[in-house]
Amino acid sequence: MFFISDQFAAVTQFLNTGGTVLWLILLVSICLWCLIVERLLFFKRRYPLLKSQWVGDWNTRSDKSSPRAKTIRIAMISEAKLEMAKVTLIIKMLIALCPLMGLLGTVTGMIHVFDIMAVTGTGNARAMASGVSQATIPTMAGMVVAIAGLYFSRYIEDRTDEETHHLANTVLPVNTILI
Repeated sequence: MFFISDQFAAVTQFLNTGGTVLWLILLVSICLWCLIVERLLFFKRRYPLLKSQWVGDWNTRSDKSSPRAKTIRIAMISEAKLEMAKVTLIIKMLIALCPLMGLLGTVTGMIHVFDIMAVTGTGNARAMASGVSQATIPTMAGMVVAIAGLYFSRYIEDRTDEETHHLANTVLPVNTILI
């Protein structure tokens, strides 16, 4: 029990060292990872059910080669792609926001350093070091969150493209009539 409280205290101290901006980066990070986990669970659990529903709807059609059937097929594939890429833009926005928030932390940390220099002069190195750490920690945290999020965002986009392509070419084929 003490181990957990010690770890919590260490994390809280780290977040306080980075200033208010680091707490905001943590909040954005939690939102980002909730959305990423939701998409990964979607592909694991919900997508197979939706895919079988779309395939069943397509296979129950008697007409699969008329222009109207091709339009319906395109609409089904578009619906599938929209469902798979539902929160991708929000994920990308949060990823882009993290480094910018890190830069905001850099600016606020440097303002803190200049305030210390204005009050105490350049002789108080300890106070200046706290401002410098407040300036660098949010930048590092924003970049770490963005890079990790970028990896999973790319995975989700690739999986969406792959499943859309698979759905269009093999699962919902178009019957062509040879004359």
